Amino acid sequence: MKKGIGRALLIVASLFGLAFGAQAQLDPMKRSMLHLGYDQAFSGQGPQAAYAFYYYNDPDFLTTNKTLRLVVAPVYLDGELGFKQLLSPNTDVGIGFSGGGFSDNFYEVRQGHYYKEESFEGHGAGLSLNAYQRLNPSQDIPLSLIVRGGFRYSIFGESDRTAGNFDVPSDHKVLFLRTGLRFAGKEPVLYPQLGLEISVWYERQNRFDSESYGFAQDRQMQANADLYWAYAGVNYAWTNIGHQVSFAVTAGGSENADRFSAWRLGSVLPLGAEYPLSLPGYYYQELSAVRFVHLHSSYMIPLDASLRWQFRLEAATAGLDHLPGFQQSGWQTGAGAGLSYMPKSQSFRAVLRYGYGFNARRTQGEGSHSVGILFQYDFEARKRAAAQDGK
Repeated sequence: MKKGIGRALLIVASLFGLAFGAQAQLDPMKRSMLHLGYDQAFSGQGPQAAYAFYYYNDPDFLTTNKTLRLVVAPVYLDGELGFKQLLSPNTDVGIGFSGGGFSDNFYEVRQGHYYKEESFEGHGAGLSLNAYQRLNPSQDIPLSLIVRGGFRYSIFGESDRTAGNFDVPSDHKVLFLRTGLRFAGKEPVLYPQLGLEISVWYERQNRFDSESYGFAQDRQMQANADLYWAYAGVNYAWTNIGHQVSFAVTAGGSENADRFSAWRLGSVLPLGAEYPLSLPGYYYQELSAVRFVHLHSSYMIPLDASLRWQFRLEAATAGLDHLPGFQQSGWQTGAGAGLSYMPKSQSFRAVLRYGYGFNARRTQGEGSHSVGILFQYDFEARKRAAAQDGK
């Protein structure tokens, strides 16, 4: 029974570890959206890259000073109950919660090879206390200080393909503290038409224990790690002609990182993380780095006069200092194209996409193809269109 369940859930395991849920401010918009995403490599065999979740946000939950955000996946839940202006007119507070199965799955990928026998399942739950301080209340574009502190408990176990002589890590507990400055922001939607964000972040992770695991205890889980990163991105659409452009640069580093805290890059899942480190054509979480610079850009043009069909080009590249044991030479670069459809009501967007990883290491040399689908259904779109028509 374990083998059948494990094999099926390996396909969708990455649905649940959604950093998407860790938003950096209380969402002020009413939202009700379904998101689906899948990315499949044709060269070699890597971890399955997929997500499926329902995103709900109510900025006036029960009363006008409370918000509720939920990200609901098949066996995982991430959410936050927010209290607007709780400590002062410019200070919001939120209580974050998360938990469920397969959220902490670990996939061992080194030099383009996916080691199923060294990969394992992980389940977890956590709580956090979050504070959002508006620093420039008199300005139209917000600048906020964000502080998040919390606790997470993870349970690890063998998958149906983990080697019998591979010792998975013991269950462990992590305390974390994240702080950052965020100027402006971006919507949690697929291909936002308008967005700007500049932000800097620092996170401290403290585990209650450090330990060895693996084959004859050949790898180490560190007791603590420090992560830091900066992000700058812009999205802009010329709605009258249907053209849309985006550009983002993310740079990050770490101290005392291990396999669990290293930066992981690869695949194309735009809503799989708050700051996705996508590389078209690469496996999901293929690259592990202690420091990196990542650049991503895209351009979308209409294919018909009604602006329903669109063609999208994208490219991404990253320079990395790899985690020891995961070294690869040179920059890692991928590019891709996609065909997108959105009806006049803008109630949904469906995307069929292709990607090629120029430097992805495979048994036949460098180069890897992938295809994927992305889908977003916005249950609030028709209501907004009806309200607009009624004006």
